[in-house]
Amino acid sequence: MRLFLLAALAPLAFAQRPVTEIKNTAAEVVFDLGGGSLVTFKLKGGVNPLAWLGPADKNETLRPMAHFLCLDRWGQPSPGELAAGVPYHGEATRVAWKVNSATATETTMSASLPMAGLDVQRHASLLGSSAVLKVEETVTNRNKMGKIYNMVQHPTIGPPFLDEHTVVDSNARRGFMQSSPMPTPEEPSVFWPQALQEGRAVNMRMLTNDPMPNVVSYVVDEPLGWATASSPTHNLVLGYIWQTKEYPWFNAWRHVDDNKKPLARGLEFGTTGLHQPFGVLIEKGTIFGRKLVTYLDAGQSTTRSYIAFLAKTPANWQGVQNITFKDGVITLTERGTRTVEIPAANLF
Repeated sequence: MRLFLLAALAPLAFAQRPVTEIKNTAAEVVFDLGGGSLVTFKLKGGVNPLAWLGPADKNETLRPMAHFLCLDRWGQPSPGELAAGVPYHGEATRVAWKVNSATATETTMSASLPMAGLDVQRHASLLGSSAVLKVEETVTNRNKMGKIYNMVQHPTIGPPFLDEHTVVDSNARRGFMQSSPMPTPEEPSVFWPQALQEGRAVNMRMLTNDPMPNVVSYVVDEPLGWATASSPTHNLVLGYIWQTKEYPWFNAWRHVDDNKKPLARGLEFGTTGLHQPFGVLIEKGTIFGRKLVTYLDAGQSTTRSYIAFLAKTPANWQGVQNITFKDGVITLTERGTRTVEIPAANLF
């Protein structure tokens, strides 16, 4: 489904590419302007979890990498769209982004999608002195007609942060395997972190040498959705928090390299959970009561946001059981008794 599109992981010389960078005393952030991807989010002097190259030669100017934005779609175009040159996952990573304004801790950038007729503006800021990044993205339909579209965040972790010991956690609930046949891929359904592969139970928290099922999509029932990746090797956790009224779906993707070692894990969240062209999504309508497409009227704009965070974890950290936010503090509760607190001011 996606495997033929993947490139091997390799470091990019971002100093040779146009980027915009922000930093505070805790963290460093880099956005690549050749496609708008968030390519670095790390603690000062630490490992970068978002170390992954997407489907392109490493010298290509415009490409998806690390955490990229899928807009105006998630997945493949229809046969007619493909023949017309519409790219996989939409145009957002296939156009140049420009910086509109920037300070040490905030940056605003924008891009226009010529075929989709959409404009997107992104404001990214580090909150206070913590490793907490807030990203707000406004999409505007400049077409003279309404537009059906989807918007999916595609954070992708890779080695060395990702290894056989890295665990992914989420408050996702009911889900289905993308490999299940249409027209009812939601049968049978599963519940996070469970999935099925040829009738065999699979724990989606882990990835060792077998990436199947490759993509499993889940809904989130709580007002705030979250997903984390914890590396006991590096005593580090990367997490995302979002509002489910904006992004109701969590899509877990896994892949290994030619040596069957973990290569990439997608902690994807967005407006759809079915990896199909628009015609199929419209015909299907909903899964688990959640819509599979969204809509913008002519000239209309809408804004969605998310939070990304990093924190050091104690030795032998078992992963995240729960996340709460109260009085300006994000609290991670381990699958055990320990907690990690992150000052964060206001999230949404």
